Amino acid sequence: MNSILSNKKIICIFVLPTLIIMSAIIFVPIILSVRYSTFDWSGIGKGTFIGLDNYKQMFSDTRFLHSAKNSLLFAVVSIVIQLPISLLLALILASGVKFEKFYRTVYFIPVIISTVVIGQLWIKIYNADYGLLNTLLKAIGQGKLVHDWLGKENTALISTFIPILWQYVGYHMLIMYAGAKSISSDIYEAAKIDGASPVKTAFHITIPLLKPILKVCITFSLIGALKVFDLIYVLTNGGPFFSTEVPSTLMYTTIFDNYKYGYGSAISVFIILECLVLTVLLDRLIKTE
Repeated sequence: MNSILSNKKIICIFVLPTLIIMSAIIFVPIILSVRYSTFDWSGIGKGTFIGLDNYKQMFSDTRFLHSAKNSLLFAVVSIVIQLPISLLLALILASGVKFEKFYRTVYFIPVIISTVVIGQLWIKIYNADYGLLNTLLKAIGQGKLVHDWLGKENTALISTFIPILWQYVGYHMLIMYAGAKSISSDIYEAAKIDGASPVKTAFHITIPLLKPILKVCITFSLIGALKVFDLIYVLTNGGPFFSTEVPSTLMYTTIFDNYKYGYGSAISVFIILECLVLTVLLDRLIKTE
């Protein structure tokens, strides 16, 4: 008994510094953001305490409301389009196709590539003059569809969604693939003896058993979509005319371009609360055994 208690103390001694550092990294900025959000502050000198005025301004700001709508739309698109594609790829790979390891690696490559590199790659693809997409459209006789994909309001938003979805398909695929491979082969053998087709096996065995993992992927996808910043910043910086703006890019612009630290902090608090509330609701909505 003393040995067990001694081991626990040793573990605590090693873990405690990391917990303290991580807590400081996570909670101190949140606390400071909440505090700054109640001030009218330019980042220099002392700010003026204004209470909840920044939050009142935020919810009456059409630019902010539009950015929040964009992030919610992206969250829906991520869950409805990205995750089914990831699941399909995971099921195909887990079924034992040829060159399984090769495809698994290829699908995961976009996840480990720098966001800036991915952004520049897709900027070249979308380029109105010499981009790959417009070149292909001209080559197949669809020149009338040639478009400035990132420069026009009607296509900019979907054109920013596609690279982000493409980047993280492999991430969710790998999680689902690992879950599918962990399912006992005896279950599949029993299903095969009973005459179940691959499609029925997927829908009645694999997917139900993957429910806890799917819940994790949905949660990751939701949070990632709500706080997305880097690729949108690289591709459009929220333009044209704020059509691709999301709360995180608006927060960045507000703080570092307009020097409104109080209002920007209020937006950051909104992002945190939005992620927290929707994650809790999602946890209540999706029950796993």
